[in-house]
Amino acid sequence: MEESPRSGALHVIRERDWAVLKRNEVFKAVAVVKRRKIIFEKQWFYLDNAIGNVYGTTFEVTSGGSLQPKKRVDEATTETKKAGTDNRNIIDDGKSQKLTHDDIKALKDKGIKGQEIVQQLIENSATFSDKTEFAQDKYIKKKKKKYEAVITIIKPSTRILSTMYYSREPGKINHLRYDTLAQMLTWGNVHAGNKMIVMETCAGLVLGAAMERMGGYGSIIQMYPGGGAVRAATNCFGFPESFFQTLYEFPLSKVRSLLSGTFSVKALPSETEGDMLAEEESNGAFDKKQLSTQEADMECSTDIGMESGLPDEQEMVDLPTDGEALEDDKTKGTVHDKQRKQEERRKKLVEATALLKDKDADGLIVASRFHPAPLLLSLLEFVAPSRPFVVYCQYKEPLLECYTKLREKGGVVNLKLSETWLRNYQVLPDRSHPRLTMSGGGGYLLTGITVINENPKTDDHSEQKTEEPAPKKPKLQ
Repeated sequence: MEESPRSGALHVIRERDWAVLKRNEVFKAVAVVKRRKIIFEKQWFYLDNAIGNVYGTTFEVTSGGSLQPKKRVDEATTETKKAGTDNRNIIDDGKSQKLTHDDIKALKDKGIKGQEIVQQLIENSATFSDKTEFAQDKYIKKKKKKYEAVITIIKPSTRILSTMYYSREPGKINHLRYDTLAQMLTWGNVHAGNKMIVMETCAGLVLGAAMERMGGYGSIIQMYPGGGAVRAATNCFGFPESFFQTLYEFPLSKVRSLLSGTFSVKALPSETEGDMLAEEESNGAFDKKQLSTQEADMECSTDIGMESGLPDEQEMVDLPTDGEALEDDKTKGTVHDKQRKQEERRKKLVEATALLKDKDADGLIVASRFHPAPLLLSLLEFVAPSRPFVVYCQYKEPLLECYTKLREKGGVVNLKLSETWLRNYQVLPDRSHPRLTMSGGGGYLLTGITVINENPKTDDHSEQKTEEPAPKKPKLQ
């Protein structure tokens, strides 16, 4: 079955797309812009020649920083060499390689490709032929990694971006591991046509994963703290404009007034103030204040101290923001444009308010560095009965508190506190084994299903009061 021209174009690198650069096990997300200098793994180049090629193509950096598709070459180097029986007679004295550092630098200056440099290193090595076949393969891989300027361009996805964030700076995403994120999407039953509520401080990674899973169908309400929503990682997915038409945002500081019926759109700050606040936060000049656990408990369940500044999640993992990526398009907006943007923002807020007032959301996902208990108790008010919810936290103690409070309050069933465990394996002929390094933990998940609470707890002054047994502590699964 042949692909339509439109579907085939989705797999082709185009200008203004977002793409992920991959070299060995290192990733970086960039915007594809002509004549924009990209620096990646101590190598600079331009992406002009990559436009029009298919995602997944491997390119070689040539002189002048241009990219050329790499031709496939059969790696028969070790087969032409006679391998030794063992390495017992090889002495690592640093004198086995005849080529000096200056010789290698001269080869690079002449424009000789990395593959040819590796071949000359093999020919000038006095001990290569005495190495075992395994040692020869290891030597070639090591030299290729050092001298071959090869880059693969991949289409962004949840798996790629979550791996990139977690491997480079996991603190930006609250140490949310990619397998834990997959569990969240599964337990939250995220699919097309849902109405989802997402509260996260993971640079927009969880939001982008939910948007990718829903495919632009349904609606997502992003609850955000501070002066504005952070979508640094969400922009790297490269979603079309239609995806953002189904995305709404609502400030957490207004949840109390919305539940009490006193919320007014007139309280929304002006567009100019919001832009200044976002700019201060992105530059790190904003006075960041984090709400402690005790302060969160003293506040009402809908007041999570959201007037305090955003944490550091907007600082991206070596990723430019959308504005930085397209600097040539930055122009000063007129007063009319600012008024139009402010009006669109107000319209979106009105629509988000209407969606929340129905209290029929199909799911709730919380992955925040704030204490999850007040967040969960307040946001569950907007979720319809018989719907799943998922709460992520790097530590289990806050989730134990959530578990206890939900058992006392009622209205939920099938509460589970779990921790996922992941270990990577090296799979190679005759040497498959677990990798020597692995992550210490992937955080904890509290999952459950909402139900109608038909037997709410009676008041302390009522005549008939039944004492319920204390809830048991959950067993970690």
